[in-house]
Amino acid sequence: MSSDRVVVETDGGSRGNPGPAGYGAVVFDAAGRSVLAERREFLGVTTNNVAEYRGLIAGLTAARDLGAREVDVRMDSKLIVEQMSGRWKVKHPDMIPLARQARELAGTFARVTYSWIPRAENSHADRLANEAMDGEDPITSGFVADAGIDAGAAEASARATAEAPGWTGALGAPSRMLLLRHGQTELSVERRYSGRGNPPLTEHGRAQARAAAERIAEKGAVAAVVSSPLGRALETADVAARALGLPVTIHEGLIETDFGKWEGLTFGEAAQRDPELHGRWLSDTSARPPEGESFDEVRTRIERVRDELTTSYAGSNILVVTHVTPIKTLLQLALDAGPSLLYRLHLDLASLSIAEFYPDGGSSVRLVNDTSHL
Repeated sequence: MSSDRVVVETDGGSRGNPGPAGYGAVVFDAAGRSVLAERREFLGVTTNNVAEYRGLIAGLTAARDLGAREVDVRMDSKLIVEQMSGRWKVKHPDMIPLARQARELAGTFARVTYSWIPRAENSHADRLANEAMDGEDPITSGFVADAGIDAGAAEASARATAEAPGWTGALGAPSRMLLLRHGQTELSVERRYSGRGNPPLTEHGRAQARAAAERIAEKGAVAAVVSSPLGRALETADVAARALGLPVTIHEGLIETDFGKWEGLTFGEAAQRDPELHGRWLSDTSARPPEGESFDEVRTRIERVRDELTTSYAGSNILVVTHVTPIKTLLQLALDAGPSLLYRLHLDLASLSIAEFYPDGGSSVRLVNDTSHL
């Protein structure tokens, strides 16, 4: 059966990222109603984005086999859509050959378009991808499917990816927090205390946010984007959320420390204004800036945030966009470290750190102050 114009919808997923992965692809007629072909395949252990690209390649191959000349591709991966449309560069080494293969396939058609659709509108391909990851037999709908899955091997892989790294012994799938500091503002350029004030991102800060968003979208498999309520964090979170195709959820507990009367002052100006208090504040987590908040008080609310997020997004990857002190505190909690960490750890603007919290109470830190995307 042939059709000059078809609609291809594809999806890919990885349980653990990397973890047991699979893709699904469906080819519809031009009206998007009649199913002309379906494909799904278990891929072993790989990443979400590799699975997304493999799904796209399978969908384009099926369309070619049907004799289509024009293809409208619809996916819920913003990253793949932007890369295949030529608006974003392909940087990850695992994805470069897959993107090349997809482009070569696309070149065999008279026209190919790429559109992002919400996950809810990609349910057919999503179902096929999940069936592949669940180990169901391959489909033969209009073609000969690729090899199936060893369900026992997949289950063992899933168990392995759920375990903590190294020697920690923590069990279960962790809530993995990707901790992203907001981009540059004028106050950060001038190295002034910036707590509850609301300075916007600079143009450089917006560029930092875009670079971080592209990096995080490449990793994929993010279940939620949660942000501080302050504008500089929300601006940064919004760019990442659009790249991931997700909404932004605001959590008031992720707000920066209240620096009180020191807000907007430089280090030297604050030390001159309150020399004795400022000196004590640099080593005593119970000390408060005038009319401000102590680091002990910040820790209390961040502990609540951690508990709420690990309950709401158990076993998921969460992008948390916030500020220096909340990120340091979450890392401190994951490391079970003392208060000196708050004073000795440096975090750059738009840097990425990763902390994991396990259901049995264990925790680990995977990454600290990564700026390789900048």
